[in-house]
Amino acid sequence: PPRILTLEEPVQHMDHCIAFAVHGNPAPTLHWLHNGQVLRETEIIHMEFYQQGEVSEGCLLFNKPTHYNNGNYTIVATNQLGSANQTIKGYFLEKPFPAVSGLFSFRMQYTPKSLCVDSKALSFQVSIAVGLAAFACVLLVVLFIMINKYGRRSKFGMKG
Repeated sequence: PPRILTLEEPVQHMDHCIAFAVHGNPAPTLHWLHNGQVLRETEIIHMEFYQQGEVSEGCLLFNKPTHYNNGNYTIVATNQLGSANQTIKGYFLEKPFPAVSGLFSFRMQYTPKSLCVDSKALSFQVSIAVGLAAFACVLLVVLFIMINKYGRRSKFGMKG
């Protein structure tokens, strides 16, 4: 069955790298979990490794990771004879704007209810805005017609 030889904390080279080495015969398939969820590989997070005999060595690479990438990373190696896993904590960046504690600090408290929009009030406001826009369009059309109809006549019968 597979055996995880090494799993190292993230180190920054060109990209951030969680280095690993896995031994197994037959060669195990490898996949990763992030905080217990299957990690989908993308252009930003992907695994590169090479097979040398019965040992697979490589890196889980992170291209410019953020605080969203912080968490526990688990490598899972599986072959026909069994599976093995090992977890390591990956820490890349702090959350922006951390809560400040002290004499002059404050926090705005938002509840989910305060962030919700009342749909009846919103639909009423939209209908008022649409009504005013329609009234303005009708008024402009009437003014345009009146200017075209009555604006061409000369006053006092003068031509020119």
